[in-house]
Amino acid sequence: MAKSRKKKQDKSKDEYGFTLNPIVLIHRLFQGTFLSLDFFKRYWFYVVFGTLMMLMYISNKYTYQNDKAKLGTMKVMLNNASTDFVYASSRYNSRILESQMKTYVDSMGLDLNLSKEPPYKLTEK
Repeated sequence: MAKSRKKKQDKSKDEYGFTLNPIVLIHRLFQGTFLSLDFFKRYWFYVVFGTLMMLMYISNKYTYQNDKAKLGTMKVMLNNASTDFVYASSRYNSRILESQMKTYVDSMGLDLNLSKEPPYKLTEK
């Protein structure tokens, strides 16, 4: 009697897909009954939850990759802006120094002017 009860329990487990026998699993896979409708009826919440978790993972990874690409372009833009700032700052500082020197020379009354021609190097023959 105990043996028949055990076989009955195994058969009920086997009906709902709870067997771990690899031969039975392969047979069910090829027949298309590996995941039966009863499985989805019983565990619909877990199936939906697992599917949503996978979709959220894919979405999160896609968002991360897009943000990483944007960050790379922003780093390049920042580097270019920093270079432009240094160039503009040096031009501005050179103009200020030149104008300050001109006002200083004018205040001393030396009557010096800016040369419009480049300087020449004098050599001895």
